[in-house]
Amino acid sequence: MNVIGFSGYSGSGKTTLVEKLIPALKQRGLRVSVVKHAHHLFDIDHPGKDTHRHREAGAFEVVV
Repeated sequence: MNVIGFSGYSGSGKTTLVEKLIPALKQRGLRVSVVKHAHHLFDIDHPGKDTHRHREAGAFEVVV
């Protein structure tokens, strides 16, 4: 198992980057999961939110 991590300020493009990486990694035959840190209340898989965008990009699973 390989792990890649990203961190940065809100609005810096982390989710957009991960959205682009998920399909590229899957195309190489990898199974991609996303683990997201949340330090506040959240709703998972709402359209437009990070978790939904990761799932739409093809993540095998999304964990918060």
